[in-house]
Amino acid sequence: MCMKLWYDRKAKDPAYFIQQGFRNGKKTSTRNVARIGKHSELLAITDDPLAYAREQVAKYNEEWKKSKVKMEMTINFDEKVKATDDPASASTLRNVGYFYLQQLYHDLQIRSFFQSVAADRKIEFDPDLVNRFLTYARILHPGSKFDTCRHLGRYYEQPDFGYQHILRTMDLMQEHYDEYISHLYEHSNNVVRRNTSICYYDCTNFYFEIESPDEDYVDAVTGEIIKGFRKYGFSKEHRPNPLVEMGLFMDADGIPLSMCLTSGSDNEQTTAIPLEQKLTKMFKGKPFIYCADAGLGSYNIRKFNSMGGRAFIITQSIRKLSVKLKQAVFNDCDYRLLSSDQPVSLEDMFSFDREDPKNRALYEDKAYKIIDADNLLDLGFTEEKKYKNGKSRQVKVKGTLQQKLIITFSRKMMEYQRFIRNRQVERAKELLKNIDPETYKKGPHDVTRFIKRTSKGKSGEKATDRYALDKQLIAEEEKYDGFYAIATNLDDDAQTIIDINSMRHRIEDCFRVMKTNFSGRPVYHHNEERITAHFMICYTALLIYQLLEKKLDDAGEHFTTENIIETLQNMNVANVQDMYYMAIYNGSRALTALNGLYPLDLDRKNYLPKELNKKIRKISK
Repeated sequence: MCMKLWYDRKAKDPAYFIQQGFRNGKKTSTRNVARIGKHSELLAITDDPLAYAREQVAKYNEEWKKSKVKMEMTINFDEKVKATDDPASASTLRNVGYFYLQQLYHDLQIRSFFQSVAADRKIEFDPDLVNRFLTYARILHPGSKFDTCRHLGRYYEQPDFGYQHILRTMDLMQEHYDEYISHLYEHSNNVVRRNTSICYYDCTNFYFEIESPDEDYVDAVTGEIIKGFRKYGFSKEHRPNPLVEMGLFMDADGIPLSMCLTSGSDNEQTTAIPLEQKLTKMFKGKPFIYCADAGLGSYNIRKFNSMGGRAFIITQSIRKLSVKLKQAVFNDCDYRLLSSDQPVSLEDMFSFDREDPKNRALYEDKAYKIIDADNLLDLGFTEEKKYKNGKSRQVKVKGTLQQKLIITFSRKMMEYQRFIRNRQVERAKELLKNIDPETYKKGPHDVTRFIKRTSKGKSGEKATDRYALDKQLIAEEEKYDGFYAIATNLDDDAQTIIDINSMRHRIEDCFRVMKTNFSGRPVYHHNEERITAHFMICYTALLIYQLLEKKLDDAGEHFTTENIIETLQNMNVANVQDMYYMAIYNGSRALTALNGLYPLDLDRKNYLPKELNKKIRKISK
């Protein structure tokens, strides 16, 4: 607001002040920002004190337009904080770091999605506002929905909605699950150019700290048996808790494409094809390369990705290969160096002196060979076959699943794997000194797998257990050290295939961000619909964050997840007597980079309320 002149018109010797009105949200107030002087004092320098005072006000207004002005403030150290009936004191700091997230949220046009799905409903609250701040909170201050609702005051806009509005918004999102995911993908193309030539897929589990799994129930209308959502299943951490499984597709740049949620007891291999079919519709039939680990590379998945112009790149367990293919792997012929494509033997890779500086490049290099591994597959239709006795029958048509194995060997990886195993063997030897038969349990990856138990006893007598180191198993495992296999139906060169496969780790990064940085669990919901909506919010947060990271990378700026989130979290401003906001954060390379992406000028020390309000309106246009 513009400044004006204020003085007591009834006083004989009035004091002239420069006064300004302030609007802070819905609250308005006026303050004397400068004292010009008393009428009698000004007579010493001018014949017309009132005109002089008005000139000073005009000068202040000119300086105000240039964002430079001197203010006088009175500080009363005896003044107490404002009393409230709240059980705990709340911070009056306001976060403005989410402005950058809001820019991306706005670019995804999520508001238009909610306007579309809520057009035929009588909704008196704004579901987009609810989803917007649930998404920001998941990135900046992850916690329960109730906790987010209680602390909405930490954001500059001071959004106002209740917990019941959060639940209703979640129900609305879940009802339009597929449309929401498709909308995010479609409009994310307006933010960055999506590279969908390669689609990486993986699954993870979220455990629930509940006493028992969800029970199956019968649908009252169809009579169909509906499987419970939170079920016991395989967990890498071996947690004895019910699980919900998430499948996630990401593009070649590490940005999420789509997700699915299934019961924790479902086989993860059954989730890939249905989600791929949805992905194909989103891509409007555009082919892509499916890339996943061995656990998500079943025969049916490879078969599906051998059609429609698609292709696959899948890691392959060498131990599970047929005897014929294993012989081809260990046959010391046709191996070449990955860097130069020059012939090399496994014997040379095993025996060279790694301490010799001349062999440093060879130590970092890999040997590879390509093996044809075509399999018969069911083409999905039948033909009539006639027999010699004149009879005929319909039989399934068999075709060939064309694929090849790219086998690599790394001396460096071999030594690393043997180093890890030798430490496990030493631990197994320590266990053998004082092993308790009652606690002996052999796991597939535990050190106890190297301990062999044999039971001996005479007929009619109780057998006694004896434990010894299983040297045969150790020798068998050592055979595979340094070897790695990838199955594919592409004709590209080995280096290209290996490079594509090497990026699978980025989907693990997505899961890490969702679980660790965004606290995807614990989930404070019990029914399937609300749990699904919770992960839709987590997915939205992950997408916005990865888009932000991608734009930073494209600008040549690289930061860790912690650097970016911590910067946004710390971007708080303090309200100074409702006159202006003062930044209580310092500058950083991350802040400079963010301001380079979106010139919101959030690297300044002081802000007028109208300036911050203007930034919000500019983003939301």
